[in-house]
Amino acid sequence: MENLVMQRPAPERQSVALKAFSRIAEAWSLTLREAAALADMSESTWKRARKPGYAGDLTQDQLLRLSALVGLYKSLELYFDAPLSREWVKLANGGPEFDGARPLDAMIAGGLPKLLRVRAYVDALRGGM
Repeated sequence: MENLVMQRPAPERQSVALKAFSRIAEAWSLTLREAAALADMSESTWKRARKPGYAGDLTQDQLLRLSALVGLYKSLELYFDAPLSREWVKLANGGPEFDGARPLDAMIAGGLPKLLRVRAYVDALRGGM
């Protein structure tokens, strides 16, 4: 049986991921520095990457980061009402992943492993686990 699931070409996946993260950065009111750090890019690269037609290539790590951030954003939107869903990343948090720090700062400091743990943490909250 033929596989009916079509894979997007890498450039299209990258474009979609960058566009989605750009919207998330705006919704979360991230600074240029914060957005670039979450995406693991320099500020100058993030300035170029957020514009349509960006011709650079993302690393697998960067794509995974953007995917985790999109998932986190979706989970926050489902779990919390606005405006908390959009402010959550910037609020001090006493949860086990944060030790009183803002989730944003914890994710920047902890890199991809922390991004994935924060996403799993919010997914667990949403799922009642």
